Amino acid sequence: MLFRLHTLFITFGINDAIDIILVAVILYLAYNLVKGTSAINIFIGLTLIYFAYIVIRAFDLKLLSSILGKFVNVGVIAVMIVFQQEIRKFLLYLGSNEFLRNRNWRGILKFNASSEDASMIDLDIHAIATACVSMSGTKTGALIIIARKTDLKFYINTGEPVDSALTARMLENIFYKNSPLHDGAVIIKDNRIVAARCVLPVTERVDFPVNYGMRHRAAVGITEHTDAIAVSVSEQTGSISLTFRGDIESQLSRDKLIYLLEKYLEV
Repeated sequence: MLFRLHTLFITFGINDAIDIILVAVILYLAYNLVKGTSAINIFIGLTLIYFAYIVIRAFDLKLLSSILGKFVNVGVIAVMIVFQQEIRKFLLYLGSNEFLRNRNWRGILKFNASSEDASMIDLDIHAIATACVSMSGTKTGALIIIARKTDLKFYINTGEPVDSALTARMLENIFYKNSPLHDGAVIIKDNRIVAARCVLPVTERVDFPVNYGMRHRAAVGITEHTDAIAVSVSEQTGSISLTFRGDIESQLSRDKLIYLLEKYLEV
């Protein structure tokens, strides 16, 4: 009798708590990888199927459990096929300097706690702002990527090496319409223009606003993959935009651009 009463209670220990927390973190990171893309619906569907399978097993519905069990057993292969792009992003992150140095966990988990490692990069913000305002006036399209902690070497290697001092005149010359380097992105690292005409990944978000062009798609794409900051100037409207962690803030004035650059460089 005592044994039967004991089996009615669920034991919960420290190992169970750790297990639940780790699963929650993994699900959260997986959700962040597919958030805003067409894969989010597939992710939700697979999650619902798995939870349905758990409930069905709990009620001991053998036939339905057997059918769903076959699907769950090959779930790993299905996930690898469906989410190959997202898995690639995650593996790229694991192999990056950012992960190995363990300096940006706060950015992944989106905690707001202060960090001693977070310090403003010594960057000539005013040179960038001056160039963007000038190019905005002439409707010269531009895409400027500012490296923070993530190593952008892969994207730097896709362009032409420049290794120049960061000045407003240099940025304007690169993006001048007849310049051979104007097509693509400029990458700034350690307050120097390290490369131009760089090829960037574009976002796969299905809800991306139709009024934005390929420069903005690339700006969102690179900031989804890395912790870089992207500043873009529209060739059609001359509007200045800043993108960070996949979020675009557009129609920026010079003062607003400087404020946002200072803000996100300190994150």
